[in-house]
Amino acid sequence: MEKIVDKITFREEIRPKLKREGRTIALCHGVFDLVHPGHIIHLQQAKQMADILVVSITAAEYVRKGPGRPYFNDEMRLKVLEALECVDYVMLSEGYTVDDIVENVEPDLYIKGEEYAKESDDITGKITAERELVERHGGKVAYTTGEVFSSTKLINTALSGLPEDVIQYMQGFITQYSMEDIRNYAEKAEKLKVLVVGDVIIDKYTYCIVHGLMSKDTGYSSGLEYSEEYLGGAAAVARHLSSFAENVTLMSIVGNEEEMRLRLFDGLADKMRLKFTYSSDFPTIIKHRYLTRNAKREEYRKIFSINNIPETMAYEQEAKEEFCRGLAEKLDESDVVFLCDFGHGLVDDRVKELIQEKAKYLVLNCQTNSTNYGLNIITKYSRADAFTLDQKELKLAYPMDLSDERTALKKLSEHLGCGGWLTRGSEGAYGIENRKGQECPEIHKCQDIHECKGIHECPAFTLTVKDTVGAGDAFYSIAGLYAAAGAPTELGTFMGNIAGALGANIVGNREAVEKVNVLKYAGTLLNI
Repeated sequence: MEKIVDKITFREEIRPKLKREGRTIALCHGVFDLVHPGHIIHLQQAKQMADILVVSITAAEYVRKGPGRPYFNDEMRLKVLEALECVDYVMLSEGYTVDDIVENVEPDLYIKGEEYAKESDDITGKITAERELVERHGGKVAYTTGEVFSSTKLINTALSGLPEDVIQYMQGFITQYSMEDIRNYAEKAEKLKVLVVGDVIIDKYTYCIVHGLMSKDTGYSSGLEYSEEYLGGAAAVARHLSSFAENVTLMSIVGNEEEMRLRLFDGLADKMRLKFTYSSDFPTIIKHRYLTRNAKREEYRKIFSINNIPETMAYEQEAKEEFCRGLAEKLDESDVVFLCDFGHGLVDDRVKELIQEKAKYLVLNCQTNSTNYGLNIITKYSRADAFTLDQKELKLAYPMDLSDERTALKKLSEHLGCGGWLTRGSEGAYGIENRKGQECPEIHKCQDIHECKGIHECPAFTLTVKDTVGAGDAFYSIAGLYAAAGAPTELGTFMGNIAGALGANIVGNREAVEKVNVLKYAGTLLNI
């Protein structure tokens, strides 16, 4: 008998035959990345509860355990389960939920391990929905008992699923923080009234095949494949935050192009409140990048970039007055403000001073890019409650401290009167404690993050990268939101690094970093 079957075949051919024969069907579902004794016991007990045992696995593209997972591909995981005597049928689930399998199998029993019996402990929120779906199809949920093992823990340690520096870091981290801590701060963040202020940018990506250099010039000769547009800038930050917080407002000045207005509302209005002022003088900012893809893996290289940003971008007085009036009102009612200063004209001295004066909690990001290089320095601000910046931006702020990022980071922290983060690409991130009113102690490279009284160093959680464009914004969004919810700096560093790792594996800002994916990856890393 062929055990590996597709959903349609099971629904139309196999299930009717089993029902005519009066047989009961049990369903087990999971990733089954590394089958271990706990899985065997679980499946054997499930088989004892019904006549036929069906096991489904989540297809690799829908596994939310972080970059590099699952460790084994779909075919290998299916074949391992097929080899088990207690398993009658194996199939692939092609979605983030098990809905497609339940609807086609219609099990009499949907069987989970006893660790899932308390639905309120499920970080994904899926268990309740799964139970209700099973019941609608005439089945019920049952639970097995037995010792709980972890594929994730085995892969993280025995199979070197994580780099050694990450394993060492996490071994210290788990002595101080738990998944319960992470969830508790996420619940606090969910209730915050969040205001995002900054330039809305349309990221246009045109994908090309590079043929080579022009025969009579120095430029690339390329073949056009296709183009896509993503909502970037402050819109990307607001999308990340809207996955964690229920009340997010995005404020900006954008062009009055009708097509662009519709695009922004279609892409954002169901996730947040939009408070746009429209400019008649300046268009919505578009940054157009031309990329080529690695032939062997999903990795992209940018070969050229253009934008529509004027040399001098000062919005007309009427638009600026309208924006500032609305901003003053929103600042009064917001718990936390994310100021995304991309240096493209929205944040002038008036907006800067208004936000510094009125924001109850200010999370600051002041970016350097090719159009404002050396002109948009974070030290133009005198106050924040948390900040993020990258290595280039820190060096521009403190050029005399190029050889010592820690000293420069300390100076910035003292200047702004708050803690924050330095993102360091493949080297991870530094987080510096918020020490308002206190003298910052000597900064040193921590051997134990829990003894550190100055800077906390966290390694990068992935070296697998598709596109780094959105990684910094993802870090800023989630680290800043955790800080606003009262989380310690090192926990914010941890959560920001997770968001950055996930963001680096999203092309452009095609998708937001979702809360469920961040929490699932946190669970993966904590399972050491």
